[in-house]
Amino acid sequence: MQVALVPTSGDAGLLQPLTESGAPAGPAERVGDLAAAVRERESGAGPRGTGAGPRWVWPVTAEVYPGLLRAGGGVARCHDLALTEAVLLGHEGRWGEPRSLSAASARLRGLPVPDDPPARRPDDQPALFEPEHAGPADELARLEMAVAVYARQLERLSAVAEPARLRLLVAAESSGALTAAEMARHGVPWRVDVHDALLTELLGPRPRAGLPPARLRALADQVAEAFGRRVNPDSPAEVQRAFARAGVELRSTRAWELREVDHPAVPPLLEYKELARLYAAHGWGWLSAWVRDGRFRPEYVPGGVVSGRWASRGGGALQIPHAVRRAVVADPGWVLAVADAAQLEPRVLAALSGDQGLADAAGAGDLYEALAAQTSGGDRSRAKTAVLAAMYGAVRGEAGALVTALHARFPASAAAWCGPGSGAPARLRRPAGEPCRPPARIPRPAPPPGARRPALPPTAAGSPATSWCRPAPRTGPSCCSPPSAGGSPG
Repeated sequence: MQVALVPTSGDAGLLQPLTESGAPAGPAERVGDLAAAVRERESGAGPRGTGAGPRWVWPVTAEVYPGLLRAGGGVARCHDLALTEAVLLGHEGRWGEPRSLSAASARLRGLPVPDDPPARRPDDQPALFEPEHAGPADELARLEMAVAVYARQLERLSAVAEPARLRLLVAAESSGALTAAEMARHGVPWRVDVHDALLTELLGPRPRAGLPPARLRALADQVAEAFGRRVNPDSPAEVQRAFARAGVELRSTRAWELREVDHPAVPPLLEYKELARLYAAHGWGWLSAWVRDGRFRPEYVPGGVVSGRWASRGGGALQIPHAVRRAVVADPGWVLAVADAAQLEPRVLAALSGDQGLADAAGAGDLYEALAAQTSGGDRSRAKTAVLAAMYGAVRGEAGALVTALHARFPASAAAWCGPGSGAPARLRRPAGEPCRPPARIPRPAPPPGARRPALPPTAAGSPATSWCRPAPRTGPSCCSPPSAGGSPG
């Protein structure tokens, strides 16, 4: 059973039962307490994943589900129209186009497509529920939009070469959105006393506002003593000039380059850089801003980057440094379960591109360590930088040089990204041996009123070794769609 759900003003909302094809199966129902209506319909549902209970069809989980959770209205299944639209657009070679309910409805009707509304934090909403900024004011019309978009999405899912696979991905994305909202609601257990003790151990007592911690001041004094003059360790330009005066020319002040320099300023400078990052990103200010009642509650964003990985808004939830992870302590009677999805994207690339060299590295355990031995003189951090730069399109400065070396070592993967036979549109393809350089923005002229946006050129069929390319930035469509077969990751 499918039920379309659209929040209205206050705690109210509209519900409508749907058929398997997405058509209305009954009249719309206006309810004064939306969370109570959801709880009533979920009361006979089994655990998530059993197929019991309704599948809720709503515009975007991040704006609907937090309100339900606050009112005790948890659900087992949903269909997130915005996430599904993003998946379908990516599959159609149009990644980055607007995906909100208003955008999907306009696309369906052949009207000019509005931009997505800006993201909002759930705690910014004054009411239990609040519709997205864009869209019609008429609440019933908004429900009709959701029903029409859902029916059209089901048609598009059925029309792909392997519908079952894409339906599974859509279900997983929607389930992930429920999980993200629940994680934000419950929060990560965080011991403030342990975090404070760690900071005090590493940085010294908490400083007064506007002053650096004692350990950073001491390290800055050691750097100054080594150079014979005061140098601001936070200024790369000053550090480079100081080394130049000492007869050492640096291309950058990155840690891997500093480690190659024999100078008494290097050890305190490296320690300063590491502790300064900790203080700025996860120091006492972070602790005050993000931890409440023993819980760290960031906002998780499923499908937040071009590769499909999750992202987060605020607090650096996906980049908690090792130094403070000891503050994550399970509540009494509970244990922490760790699921490691590290190095996921390059492993997927190895499988899809059929690059045996990259597949062998992926099968070695730590992929970055294996790549470092082949491309970066054993420096794991540089190998990781090269892979991430290649995956996300960084091509300038040090990252560009590392990407070039990576592509030279793994030409099949480079060709799969945007080589001559990749199937990418001509404006994204590059000659063999040249690193991928997607444009910062792919111009997309606005269509005249009433006209549909022009479709991108169809992707060319290619061999498994040359038919996959990296999606373009969010400002433009993706450069190709996934192949039907690929190599083994090893």
